[in-house]
Amino acid sequence: MSEQEPPLYTTHEERGAKFTPFGGWAMPVEFDSIRTEHEAVRESAGIFDVSHMGEIEVSGPDAATLLQGLTTNDVESLSVGRAQYSTITNEEGVILDDTVIYRLAEEEFLFIPNAGHDGEMEERWVEHRAEWDLDCAVENRTDEWAMFAIQGPDAAALVSKAAGEGLRDLSRFSITRAEVAGTECLFARTGYTGEDGYEALVPWDGAEGVWEEFDCQPCGLGARDTLRIEAGFLLSGQDFHSEENPRNPYEARVGFTVDLDTEFVGRDALARVDENGPEELFVGIRLEERGIPRQCYEIRADGEPVGEVTSGTMSPTLGEPIGLGYVPTDYAEEGTEVAVRIRGTDKRARIEAPGFLGDR
Repeated sequence: MSEQEPPLYTTHEERGAKFTPFGGWAMPVEFDSIRTEHEAVRESAGIFDVSHMGEIEVSGPDAATLLQGLTTNDVESLSVGRAQYSTITNEEGVILDDTVIYRLAEEEFLFIPNAGHDGEMEERWVEHRAEWDLDCAVENRTDEWAMFAIQGPDAAALVSKAAGEGLRDLSRFSITRAEVAGTECLFARTGYTGEDGYEALVPWDGAEGVWEEFDCQPCGLGARDTLRIEAGFLLSGQDFHSEENPRNPYEARVGFTVDLDTEFVGRDALARVDENGPEELFVGIRLEERGIPRQCYEIRADGEPVGEVTSGTMSPTLGEPIGLGYVPTDYAEEGTEVAVRIRGTDKRARIEAPGFLGDR
């Protein structure tokens, strides 16, 4: 099956982008170089085309009830114009996906499944709407919205110049409407890089005009990956997978997304984990020898495997090899000495909390 192309595929191609398949889409992996793009975001600003992300609109009298029952955070607490990070779990408390939910109006919500998950989540929402006899509409808008992320220390200046000074004061995890190049967009103060920034939802046919309003480094998925690893952020399908690497929010260190005072699919299973504690934890790993901790490499202690790397890179910001993965809680304390098996050799490493940037 051929990959779906974002609305600016031709524009990116003409700019010299290299493409990669991701979640059923053909997306730019780099424009100039991963390092150049990564450094632009850390030092000034960059813009990413993330139109492979899904958009599902839920509206109507029971919209909040449906979202409350299918996500782990407290949707009812969201005021209009606010957003929250959450997880979607099955009956066993295993993460199916992570998401951001936006409350656009009293009875209108938008949530963002990860690339390739929109069809699955639309079906899940429709099935539970019927099972719970709820009055709301569920509409998959993925083919109607482009999505751009403007990230970095200069992002606020760029967005306020293009979309109005009011955007400069938009608070973290808030969303508002603004016009750019004659196109009405949604701008949220959210991101996936560890820097300040915005994510813009742009009508598909207005994508090119809006993209051209931002005079900064175009960035691909390669830099997005190195940036989010440095920040310690989860990647759906890699740092957790409901079948290949099943994890609950407490193991993945996103237990803050779980509100056990609400009722949702998986709540009882997660209450048991909360009471007893997780058996394993998501950790950061910093190598102390040459090498790069790649996905599926063994994490070892006392000469025995104790875990596995889920993500890894040579950090452009730190100039050091870093990774993410899971280990038993006994090995999860910061400073614990471990090793990563790379091409048959154990390379010395230490455990850290996910998120390597500190105050840098």
